[in-house]
Amino acid sequence: MTLAAVHHPDYSFDLPANHPFPMAKFRVLRRQLAAFDHRIRWHQPGMANRSALESVHTGAYLDALLAGELDHAAQRRSGFPWSQALIRRIRLETGGTLLAARLALAEGIALNAAGGTHHAHADYASGYCLLNDLAVTAKILLSERRVRRVLIIDLDVHQGDGTVRLLADEPDAVTLSIHAARNFPARKAAGDEDIELESGLTDAAYLEVLSSRLPPVIDRVQPDLVIYDAGVDVHTADRLGHLDLTDDGLYRRDRYVIDTVRARGIPLAGVIGGGYDRDLEALCRRHGQLFVAALDAVGK
Repeated sequence: MTLAAVHHPDYSFDLPANHPFPMAKFRVLRRQLAAFDHRIRWHQPGMANRSALESVHTGAYLDALLAGELDHAAQRRSGFPWSQALIRRIRLETGGTLLAARLALAEGIALNAAGGTHHAHADYASGYCLLNDLAVTAKILLSERRVRRVLIIDLDVHQGDGTVRLLADEPDAVTLSIHAARNFPARKAAGDEDIELESGLTDAAYLEVLSSRLPPVIDRVQPDLVIYDAGVDVHTADRLGHLDLTDDGLYRRDRYVIDTVRARGIPLAGVIGGGYDRDLEALCRRHGQLFVAALDAVGK
């Protein structure tokens, strides 16, 4: 069996060499995943339109963001200097997650080789997140009545505070976040299901928490779609994480989530989430664990 996946060459664009965000990782990940091209059917997204973005973001924020009129403080909070290439990238990324979700509903599972911008809020950017692809996707599919309930499983090392707040008034979109307690953001949002982890947690302890907490949430929510943020900043070598998972732990985490969701007949759309190692080859091998786990799951 083959796996549906989404990528666009413009997920990456050039940033200054000293910029802390590893923008080239999307290009490197796609190159590494070429080894699986015989088993992956690649789809290219279009840019998310203004109407889709307005499902969660304010018109005033979008006006300023799209026109390049964010002030210096707002750009600094976003983590990026404004450019047309940046706007194209974030709209493609958001369109990519929405496309992956549509593919998942049709085929059972699909992945976006980007996405997980869970710190973007209704009217401001934060933590390298300018548009919230997770919340946009949930709101659009609910408004189209493509799904009755959506569960967002966020296993990035940071809580997705933007996603939580954007969906706080949407009872049919439920968030589950398992994240490091002592990490960004300093002020956590009050999500539907929040599980805070102590720093330094290793594979076995992490997977024990996951296996005890995930199934009951899925069975209670009974979603028609799961959106899975598979951030790899939980890895022991990540610059911005405080957990100690290994490459094998990442694979086992991703495989457990995929198998647990698929065993219940629920479609799953996955995004790669955060990861900040300066060693791009190593970082992208970690992101690639999501794709390996998905390929193993569909091929079994």
